Amino acid sequence: MPYELDHVGIAVRDLKASIAFYQNVLGGKLIDRYRSETKGVESEIAIMEVNGSRTELLKPTNNDTSPIARFIRQKGKGVHHIAYHVHDLEKALEDLKTAGIRTLPDSFRVNKHGRRLVYLNPADTEGTIIEYCDYPENTEKN
Repeated sequence: MPYELDHVGIAVRDLKASIAFYQNVLGGKLIDRYRSETKGVESEIAIMEVNGSRTELLKPTNNDTSPIARFIRQKGKGVHHIAYHVHDLEKALEDLKTAGIRTLPDSFRVNKHGRRLVYLNPADTEGTIIEYCDYPENTEKN
């Protein structure tokens, strides 16, 4: 199955300053900005595009329960996850299971744009949080 880089997720403390950096220094464009209080997300998210590449800026909205807040406490701000677009998420999940790679419990979700995603267990990926995602037909990539 072909995999291609979809986006990089960056944990930030100051979303406004991070957006300004991507716009003013990197010449990026703000594609979307929204807040998700879904369990396991609990973040304000800004999707930036720089020369065709996407970056998700993730600011925790709940310092007690947000996984982004926990990440920042443990590792500091910076790269949180790398997302790979797969053409068939169900098939990719079957391939992971066959390879003995686990996903994080309860991490499968559909975002506000219809993107389906799941996070691989970093214990099986040398510590990197990897997201697999797909875009069902008739859903715009956002």
